[in-house]
Amino acid sequence: MTGGRLRIEARHLTKRFGDVTAVDDLGFTVEPGRITGFLGPNGAGKTTTMRMVIGHIAPTSGSVTIGGKSYREFADPSATVGAVFDAASFHPGHSARNHLRVYAAMGGHPDQRVDELLSLMDLTGAAHRRTHGFSTGMRQRLNLATALLGDPRVLLLDEPSNGLDPAGTAWLRSFLRYLAGEGRTVLVSSHVLGEVQQIADDVVVIRQGRLVAAAPLAELSGAAPAILVRSPDAEALAQVLVRRPSAGPIPRVERIGPEQLRVWGPDQAGLADLAAAHGIRVHGLTTEEPDLERLFLDLTGSTR
Repeated sequence: MTGGRLRIEARHLTKRFGDVTAVDDLGFTVEPGRITGFLGPNGAGKTTTMRMVIGHIAPTSGSVTIGGKSYREFADPSATVGAVFDAASFHPGHSARNHLRVYAAMGGHPDQRVDELLSLMDLTGAAHRRTHGFSTGMRQRLNLATALLGDPRVLLLDEPSNGLDPAGTAWLRSFLRYLAGEGRTVLVSSHVLGEVQQIADDVVVIRQGRLVAAAPLAELSGAAPAILVRSPDAEALAQVLVRRPSAGPIPRVERIGPEQLRVWGPDQAGLADLAAAHGIRVHGLTTEEPDLERLFLDLTGSTR
């Protein structure tokens, strides 16, 4: 990889298709040397946003820049940004090697880069096979190889783990971490929340085209630990929690069973003392660190 590190910045980014607003006043940054997970329900506007980054779709208003420049301002864009949007975008009669040679010629990249990437993606043994016989995992690797032909400093990957088996998913996770470790800017959209939780440094969450959260994953996950409470007096405890006078914010309480609550706000000791002061029986307290799935559901208003 050559050149410096590049940040993606979206400012007031908006895209309307007729009466439909797909992206609405969206603003976020994607930092170099980190993996950013781009999350949202189906139809939230993730792919539209990513296509605006590389100029495939023109914004209605606002802007998105890469290192302070629009994609179209780069003299050699494929050496700056590599994008993966469709794991099936291969001519079925082309071999893997010929597919890469065509794209290398289009981008002005040397033929030797083709063999380097076939080796890097562990596709050398399949270099002369026609792509119509490739598995989903092999297609994903070939797509990544295509995106990396220009040794770009920025990578946009739309649902890259779709259809991968566990071994393929583990490989992808390791490979993306390697790329970010080289200082590249990596933006990954996905609906596989467990995978994003294992790999992302930062997350950007959108709903109906609007931003609902953008933060380091550790900060977002650590912001709201919950306490699972088991009590035969769960209803009475819930009433005490939401009505008690306090200097801080009122705790948030979720009823998850006839004798179970999930409580955000107090720590275990404070909750136990409060229950004891009101003569409320508590049979169990467990701190629950929130996972990305629950955070996603809370932020987007989705249901299980």
